[in-house]
Amino acid sequence: MEINARSARQWSRLGPRGIFGQAILAVAEEHPDMMVLSADLGGSSGLERFRQAFPDQFLNTGIAEQNMIGVAAGLAKEGHNVFATSFSPFIAMRASEQIRMNLGYMEMNVKAVAIGSGVSMGLLGNSHFGLEDVAVMRAIPNMTVVSPADCAEVVQVVRAAAEFDGPMYIRLTGAAGACTPVYTEEYDFKISKADTLRTGSNVALIACGSMVSEALKTAEVLAEQGVAATVVNMHTIKPLDTDALDQLAGTHPAIVTIEEHSVVGGLGSAVAEYFAPKSDRAPHLSIGLPDEFVKAGEYGYILEQQGLTSAAISERVLNFLKD
Repeated sequence: MEINARSARQWSRLGPRGIFGQAILAVAEEHPDMMVLSADLGGSSGLERFRQAFPDQFLNTGIAEQNMIGVAAGLAKEGHNVFATSFSPFIAMRASEQIRMNLGYMEMNVKAVAIGSGVSMGLLGNSHFGLEDVAVMRAIPNMTVVSPADCAEVVQVVRAAAEFDGPMYIRLTGAAGACTPVYTEEYDFKISKADTLRTGSNVALIACGSMVSEALKTAEVLAEQGVAATVVNMHTIKPLDTDALDQLAGTHPAIVTIEEHSVVGGLGSAVAEYFAPKSDRAPHLSIGLPDEFVKAGEYGYILEQQGLTSAAISERVLNFLKD
C-alpha cells in the first residue's frame, strides 16, 4: 500500500476502520502467524475481506470482549501475532481487567485495536464513545498506546505493530469522509518517535489522532495573527517521546496539547505528568473534551460543540498566550 496524494484522498473517504481492514489484509501476507479477532464487528472493523482471504486466521468470538482478550492471549502464548478488535469502550474498559492481567502483566504479543474512538460513533452516543480509553490503557504497565493521525498513518501503525513484539493499544479516531489527510507521501514512522510537521517559535502544538490535522489548520489561523506555531504529531502516547518534549520546552515559551479524548488522563495529562517535576517547564494548555458526558450527534457537530475545530482551538490558544 503506497502512500501518495491519490491514496491519501481515497483512504480518507474510507475512514480509519476501512483502511485498517485493508492494511491488516496487506501485512497478513507477510505474517502467516497472524490471527485477527473480532467481537462480532468484522464488517464494521473493515475485516470482511480479511475473513474471506484468510478464513483460518480470523475468529469471531461474539459480543464477549473479555473472552476475546483471553482467547487472544492464549493464541499469542502459542506463538501467534494477534490483533483483537472492537469498539473503543468495549475493548478498553469492558475488557480492561483481562487486558491488564493477560496482556500487560503477561506481556502477551496482542494488539488491541479500538475502532470508533473519541466521538466518531456520533449518534450512538456515550455508550459507544471512547473518551476515557487512553487514561485506562496508559495506566497499565507494559502497554504501548498509539493513536494514528490519519488513514496513511493507520497503514504505518499496522505495519509497525505487525513487527512489534508486545502488548499494544491502537486507537482509531476520525470518521469516513471526515478524516483530513496529514500525510500524502511515504515517511519514516517509528513507534514512540514524535513527528514534527511544522516549525515555529511562539507556541508548540502537540496533538494526536484526529486532532493533528486540526492542529495544522490551527497553525495556519495563528500565522494570520502573527503567531508562529510548531506542530508535533505525538502519535505514541505511551511511551512518550520525552526527547522531543524536552526540545520543545527548551525552545518554546508555551505548550498546548490537543486530543479527541477527555482532558483527564489522556495526552495532556501524560505531558503534564512528565513536565511536573521540572522547574523550568513552560506554561501548558490542555485542550480536549471536558470531564462530562457528551450529547450524541453527527461527528462534525460534536467536535464543533466541544471546541475541537481549528477556529475554536486557535481562539483558546491566542487567549492563553495573552495571559
